[in-house]
Amino acid sequence: MAASVEHDSLESMEAPQTAVEVEETKTFKDLGVTDVLCEACDQLGWTKPTKIQIEAIPLALQGRDIIGLAETGSGKTGAFALPILNALLETPQRLFALVLTPTRELAFQISEQFEALGSSIGVQCAVIVGGIDSMSQSLALAKKPHIVIATPGRLIDHLENTKGFNLRALKYLVMDEADRILNMDFETEVDKILKVIPRDRKTFLFSATMTKKVQKLQRAALKNPVKCAVSSKYQTVEKLQQYYLFIPSKFKDTYLVYILNELAGNSFMIFCSTCNNTQRTALLLRNLGFTAIPLHGQMSQSKRLGSLNKFKAKARSILLATDVASRGLDIPHVDVVVNFDIPTHSKDYIHRVGRTARAGRSGKAITFVTQYDVELFQRIEHLIGKKLPVFPTQDDEVMMLTERVTEAQRFARMELREHGEKKKRSREDVGDNDDTEGAIGVRNKVAGGKMKKRKGR
Repeated sequence: MAASVEHDSLESMEAPQTAVEVEETKTFKDLGVTDVLCEACDQLGWTKPTKIQIEAIPLALQGRDIIGLAETGSGKTGAFALPILNALLETPQRLFALVLTPTRELAFQISEQFEALGSSIGVQCAVIVGGIDSMSQSLALAKKPHIVIATPGRLIDHLENTKGFNLRALKYLVMDEADRILNMDFETEVDKILKVIPRDRKTFLFSATMTKKVQKLQRAALKNPVKCAVSSKYQTVEKLQQYYLFIPSKFKDTYLVYILNELAGNSFMIFCSTCNNTQRTALLLRNLGFTAIPLHGQMSQSKRLGSLNKFKAKARSILLATDVASRGLDIPHVDVVVNFDIPTHSKDYIHRVGRTARAGRSGKAITFVTQYDVELFQRIEHLIGKKLPVFPTQDDEVMMLTERVTEAQRFARMELREHGEKKKRSREDVGDNDDTEGAIGVRNKVAGGKMKKRKGR
């Protein structure tokens, strides 16, 4: 009974309690994290805990199951990694924790944080995701790492086919971006995983939004959980300047080029709705001399990580992405987000624009609205509860770009066509093993071949 009372009081006092705690609690040590891990936080430059960490860590250390409602960039990886490492120090054990994530990039990112936090205590992680050779993963699992970070599909694969690998001794399960794991139709995989891990475990479920599917999963997977919410209902950050542009769809490319010129010197993340459009737009911009790189589900794993690292290292200032990339990726500096294709789910708008104006910096988000997108745009405005202003443009200046853009579009189409033919030939020779986010066995090789020649000229 006492536990449920504590739970209720937490729920009811949620907002004021957080405020008080933020005032009082200044360090990870105050939250109950052991000294070794506090030092690791210092080395990573984590001077003080974020809101979600202040709420979740003490409860996790008490052994409670947790539902964390927090957006990307809120420090939620630390909120589950620190309690898990803390517990691992107390009772060292192999195959101690499993973290499920929707995408491979996020899995690698979480693994990096675990390894950085646990470097002084020798924590070993294995990342088990699609698009990477199964055999080497089986070998990594045979060494029985402490932490397994996986996408559900590939993990099931190993649970069924890798001899000697099981999770029967597992102590912690984390589902990060649970809403997205479920939206990507991994429900059956998650159910299978829940069946083969111990009932007697601690479970942390993190999600940016509380959907019906997430509530159902919560009932199936968590015992008497405590809710830690830090994001209020779908708000977008105050320092974010949001605009829209109403334009005929045939002029989208031209307006994009105009905006990139107008706001030159900033880093951009441009969202497209399909892999194909991401690729086409990247080629178009490269033909016009912009340093643009694509990131989407049809690229092989190594290419995706390569793209991401170039952008992170500021070697490229424009990243074009599908929604694959829009959530959970730790991309530190984006000054401007452009919704080149409006998101079909209004909640995705929140996640996309969440790439900018992070950690107290300001940022811009510009959404292109064509004659076909009006209803979707109204839904977005309704969701965030504000009317967006128009981004100011000089239409005569925009129209002066038309000729150059049309020429670049022609080149981009030709390159895509050539690339498509090359791909057909190579697919007959080679089977493809990409399995994340609907990659339909298509590998993008645009970065090679013709593009390189073009630069050399």
